[in-house]
Amino acid sequence: MRLFKIIFLIAGLVLLGWVIRETNLEETFDLVSQIGFGFLLVLFTYFLAFLFDSVTWQMTVLSAPLNAKWLYRFFQMRLAGEAFNNTLPAASMGGEPLKAVLLKTHYGIGYREGVASLILARTINTVSLILFLMVGFILMLESAVLDQKYNSIAGIGLGVLTVLIALFYAVQRFKVASRSSEALSKNKWFHWLNGVLHHIKDVDEKLVEFYTAHHARAAFAFVLAFINWILGVAEIWITMFFLGHPISLTDAWIIEAVAQLVRASTFFIPASIGAQEGAFLIIGTAVTGSPTLGFAIAVVRRAREIIWVAWGMAAFYIVKPNTAKMNEETKFN
Repeated sequence: MRLFKIIFLIAGLVLLGWVIRETNLEETFDLVSQIGFGFLLVLFTYFLAFLFDSVTWQMTVLSAPLNAKWLYRFFQMRLAGEAFNNTLPAASMGGEPLKAVLLKTHYGIGYREGVASLILARTINTVSLILFLMVGFILMLESAVLDQKYNSIAGIGLGVLTVLIALFYAVQRFKVASRSSEALSKNKWFHWLNGVLHHIKDVDEKLVEFYTAHHARAAFAFVLAFINWILGVAEIWITMFFLGHPISLTDAWIIEAVAQLVRASTFFIPASIGAQEGAFLIIGTAVTGSPTLGFAIAVVRRAREIIWVAWGMAAFYIVKPNTAKMNEETKFN
């Protein structure tokens, strides 16, 4: 596993090297230095997006009150978890176990409900991303900013991602995990599943309960998740405005959609390093005609991410669980 992590990291660095070779670094950083006050607006826009995502997660934890005090708690836990999600090559899931542990050790929310909430939040965010990408793909086709081969690649990527999330939802909605585990447990090679089968069933029940008995919560969480992606468009628009090259909201949507599609497709590379920069370089050049502008967008986005990861790591050391307590509570309860 460590070998694969190193290989993926090297691949990302190679991509980053290619991006740097294709741009003029001096011109790029001269351009980025002009953003000034605009960078604070970029940070504030992402703060709002992060806040909405925290509410989305809070909505999936039925035992947690929907008030400001608990929102602050979810915000802090999400900060810590996302710092690991953005740096570990684990499909943006490296920080999810940490969130479940924090929910249990700090606020007494059981692992079953915690795990179910994280699956629900991830599903809602991804489904809303699919809708966001679909709009972006339509806008891309209408504006013809990319060559046909890039449109085809984007279409294939969107199609694959849509199928995968549909299957992921079906697994939850129809209790595939518990049913398949129950069937396998009857085989002598899988008798060990009997010891965890009731945990799997409990999580499945909580997932189905949310989807079937809490439609208003699910709908509101989906709307918030979709707004989160739209705020990403606003972030691109603000960045370009303060770089001195304003673009339309349509072009900003296309740029953000391509960046998010590439990021989702390169989950195995830590922080999608290199891949994200390449996406901004290609789509930024197509929209603005300037590779320097494309890379400048990437630099601003990466600077914002570094600040957020640093904040998340600081939050982790503030809210991190007691190690001894974690070792005592490794079982679901």
